[in-house]
Amino acid sequence: MTTVAQQIGTLLGQLGVGHAFGVVGSGNFHLTNALRTAGIAFTATRHEGGAATMADAYARMSGQVAVVSLHQGCGLTNAATGIGEAAKSDTPVLVLAAEASRGAVHSNFAMDQAGFATSLGADAHRVHTPETAITDTLRAYRTAVRQRSTVVLNVPLDVQDAPAIGDITDLVVDAAPAQRPDHRSLAEFVALLESSDRPVFLAGRGGRGAKSEIAALAQQTGALLATSAVAKGLFSADPYNVGISGGFSSPLTAELMTDADLIVAFGTALNMWTMRGGKLIGPDTKIVQIDTNDAAIGAHRPVDLGVVADAAATATDAMAALASNQPDRYRTETVRQRIATGARWDQTPTEDLSVPGELVDPREVTRRLNELLPQQRVVSIDSGNFMGYPSQYLDVPDEFGFCFTQAFQSIGLGLYTALGAAFAQPDRLAVLGTGDGGFLMAVHEVETAVRYRIPVVVIVYNDAAYGAEIHHFGANHDLDAVTFPDTDIASIARGFGAEAITVRDLTDLDEVSTWLDSSPSVPLVIDAKIANDGGSWWLAEAFQGH
Repeated sequence: MTTVAQQIGTLLGQLGVGHAFGVVGSGNFHLTNALRTAGIAFTATRHEGGAATMADAYARMSGQVAVVSLHQGCGLTNAATGIGEAAKSDTPVLVLAAEASRGAVHSNFAMDQAGFATSLGADAHRVHTPETAITDTLRAYRTAVRQRSTVVLNVPLDVQDAPAIGDITDLVVDAAPAQRPDHRSLAEFVALLESSDRPVFLAGRGGRGAKSEIAALAQQTGALLATSAVAKGLFSADPYNVGISGGFSSPLTAELMTDADLIVAFGTALNMWTMRGGKLIGPDTKIVQIDTNDAAIGAHRPVDLGVVADAAATATDAMAALASNQPDRYRTETVRQRIATGARWDQTPTEDLSVPGELVDPREVTRRLNELLPQQRVVSIDSGNFMGYPSQYLDVPDEFGFCFTQAFQSIGLGLYTALGAAFAQPDRLAVLGTGDGGFLMAVHEVETAVRYRIPVVVIVYNDAAYGAEIHHFGANHDLDAVTFPDTDIASIARGFGAEAITVRDLTDLDEVSTWLDSSPSVPLVIDAKIANDGGSWWLAEAFQGH
């Protein structure tokens, strides 16, 4: 007898799910095995929160839907932060959540799982009956793919165990067709492009699938290129790419952004992070925002023109409508040379704060690791005072080389992110930048990395504190609750089976080369004892409004 649980696994395998992550309990035991039987790779994590964020990162870095498999009740609640991050980031993740049987009203696991999922920003679906199981599962998967949503599909235990009804035919779910701009919006957009002297194109998450079209339009119109943090690497190969716009921007990037007379946002929210609270917008700068979500237009700041359309389709149609090529404009030889020599933070002179033999400057340790580590890498970032250093000092080859799970602004997601990205990009070295606080929140997943033989490099910026709070509130406040004893993180990592080093001088990083030369199959945890930076350059911007 084929059960509904087996039917769901077979259907998801046929639809093309990329990978599944989860913690297996009695409620999702059969569902998980059904996924595995259908040929879907499954990673058993040590915590449901890790599973949810690994799935989020996998989907971002692979372009495929990822699945999370959870026990009913507490399994779902344990995954809440990861589900919330994915939902806020519009990541196509399908959460298979077992649910107490419909009549088990007194079960310890019974709760309003649909309401809980909705409160996290996810779409809540349910497999209602054996008769509707195929339709319900297909609807949930279609929502994830076509609306780029995080979907929680609740599967009651009694429905899971029931005999399957109906046959699975060759079902396929394609992405939604590209939405083209209307004629009026396109004409206004082209007019603004033709009248601009210093245009800048800014791509975010919604522009990641339109790299070639946006870059071609920029070349045709003489525009510089920039990205939000989540899209770092999108234009890495373009000599007129100024990098990340926002709090992480180098001084030159901020200058070139502010001097623009036209900023065109392709699939980015223009929020306080990307625009430094509006400081990167000049007083006479025109703003065009292009997004498939009408509600996103002007949500964070007024725009001169909103275009509800797909980024690639809009760029393509604009190229066809432009009267002529005007490639100079902002793309002068002088600007190109300035970008080549000054757009990166590691090209900006800074004082070395290292204390020889005791503490290393976080900028210097990151700069050195950028030289040591292979260029084919996928970099993930946790949250905290340190996060600008790996975000800006570590190069990435393209948009699939940088994973930034920061929509919820939660610390502790970094290690999960790095492992999900590693599964999505197995031919690249996974690299994580994290703080000591965030790393210790997620340290249990070091065992997962060891078990699956993932040679991830974990850079722990260890200041023995929650650094953001230390620098934000300052010495005039009682900081005992956010400072901690110096922890021997390297020894903890070794206890899980990883290799680890403690770094107090840059020469300690020589061991990284030894590890790389050994064809590693286990993580390397770098416990970098960092000097006090007085609050990283972006921190004041980040805390405005708190």
